[in-house]
Amino acid sequence: MIQLIAFIIFLLSLAGIVFILGKKAPILVKLPQNGHHGIKKPDVLFKLEQKIKEHHFHLFKRPMWLQKLLSFIKIFILRSERKIDHLLQGIRKKVQQADKEIKKKK
Repeated sequence: MIQLIAFIIFLLSLAGIVFILGKKAPILVKLPQNGHHGIKKPDVLFKLEQKIKEHHFHLFKRPMWLQKLLSFIKIFILRSERKIDHLLQGIRKKVQQADKEIKKKK
């Protein structure tokens, strides 16, 4: 019984989607393909929009500096980590050699 109810709801939903698409498809076909809506902006609005975009772009220069700074810090840390790793490997080798010498003396 529950499966029958779920199947009926599914069919009604599918019919609703087909009805809506059938009604809206001709309107969607008439829309321009390149995304323009065909309404021309007044020159004042166009110039204002350009000015806002120019000033808004300058706001994103600071994050670029931050990104460069963080990248530099990351590279510096990776280089120092590599040097520390080489130093630790050298110390471990010396400790292993010292342990071998102690074991040979006993």
